[in-house]
Amino acid sequence: MLGVDIGTTSTKAVLFRETGEVIANENNGYDLYKPDIYTAEQDPEEILQAVLLSIGNVMKKSQINPEDLTFISFSSAMHSVIAMDENDRNITRCITWADNRSSNWAKKINEEFNGHAIYSRTGTPIHPMSPLCKIAWMENEVPEVSSKTKKYIGIKEYIFYKLFNEYAVDYSIASCTGLMNLESLSWDKEALKVAGITEDKLSRIVSTKEVFTGCESSYAEQMGILKETKFVIGASDGVLSNIGVNAIKKGEVAVTIGTSGAIRTVVPKPHTDPKGRIFCYALTEDHWVIGGPVNNGGIVFRWIRDELAASEVETAKRLGIDPYDVLTRIASQVRPGADGLLFHPYLAGERAPLWNADVRGSFIGLTLSHQREHLIRASLEGVIYNLYSVFLALTEVMDEPVTTIKATGGFARSELWRQMLADIFDQEVIVPESYESSCLGACLLGLFALGKIDSFEIVEDLIGETHKHKPNSSHVKEYRKLIPIFISLSRTLEIEYEKIAQYQSEITKA
Repeated sequence: MLGVDIGTTSTKAVLFRETGEVIANENNGYDLYKPDIYTAEQDPEEILQAVLLSIGNVMKKSQINPEDLTFISFSSAMHSVIAMDENDRNITRCITWADNRSSNWAKKINEEFNGHAIYSRTGTPIHPMSPLCKIAWMENEVPEVSSKTKKYIGIKEYIFYKLFNEYAVDYSIASCTGLMNLESLSWDKEALKVAGITEDKLSRIVSTKEVFTGCESSYAEQMGILKETKFVIGASDGVLSNIGVNAIKKGEVAVTIGTSGAIRTVVPKPHTDPKGRIFCYALTEDHWVIGGPVNNGGIVFRWIRDELAASEVETAKRLGIDPYDVLTRIASQVRPGADGLLFHPYLAGERAPLWNADVRGSFIGLTLSHQREHLIRASLEGVIYNLYSVFLALTEVMDEPVTTIKATGGFARSELWRQMLADIFDQEVIVPESYESSCLGACLLGLFALGKIDSFEIVEDLIGETHKHKPNSSHVKEYRKLIPIFISLSRTLEIEYEKIAQYQSEITKA
């Protein structure tokens, strides 16, 4: 079984045996176009080629008989928008979740079009990442695009259109658009009205278990597969990651920190938050994932490396040591709480729990006694404090207590960060032995779609654990004093951060 994950930076393809053993994998990257601080786009054709190349190279590496490939199942990044014209050609690039050009429309929808009611029905918070906001912006402010647009689609729809000549979107990706009604599993009439479109401008909604066959011949040949190979449309990367790390039972929570980050748990029916802080996305008709994404995860660590620790990085390179290991060693010299130094990690605005693209980063509590190692530790702690504030929102709407935290992503390589997570959350943290969790999740969904398994719990037999961390009670005590201050300040400073963002916008335009 072949899992394909169309990510924001690359497409991965992993070929598994049905026992979960990895046979071969491949990863092909592509560029993110950021000509200014608001735009974040990719070339959909580059992504298509990366998908074809990744699948083709996995088939070559594995040397399996194409007849032995049971199915290919897909995971994909969320919230992308591509405008397609009457000739089914893209007239925009793929506008990614990180694009902020619709931020004024996000504010307008919230303030003038009862955004909270739309969120309550669709499960996607009103934010520039949302296709609802992106489409409203294009329909109202980019007439050269909207006047020629036949369909607004996401990147997975683009790939499936190329392969099968049909516009189809799965429940999961549709539920990330802010345009699908969670109860009826159909396009939401009020949301469509706010976006300024009719439903014929969107794809047909299908189950995440929908199977496609009859792949376009030249592409099948390029990938080294049979034309009749079954393609399971699959779901979004976030919800599939929960399956892939075995966080699917009641009370099990997945925490992921890569460049960005997220906290998620699986529930049996749609559930939104009266305060609008978390998302609700579909996995299947009977499995829903609630949680919150954060913009600022490993990207903060990278900023520290590049801007605060240039000399240490040079030394690490000369010694052949990973610069991140050096930084965590420096941070570990400072006691938990960084001697009262707090860091708001909002270097890229923020999604959950603030849902405000205009918040900004800041160090708070600086004194003459603080040194660079304090800044480094406070920055790492700030990322976890912020995730913890999302966790608090999640636990408020969960119907059962949290039983387990499963932690994955690049940060899980750092012992200090893993322990920090356990201490700030005051929960045992387990790091699953999960490689390419979204690809594995896609394959398990494929097995489920084809009736080969009747529950996702088979994943327990496929993955083990690499680390466990119990909270350190003395560390927990310190963090318990600082967390309320961090959260209170993030709310209090929100208006001031927006004023700073406005100033930055003005000087950028000047």
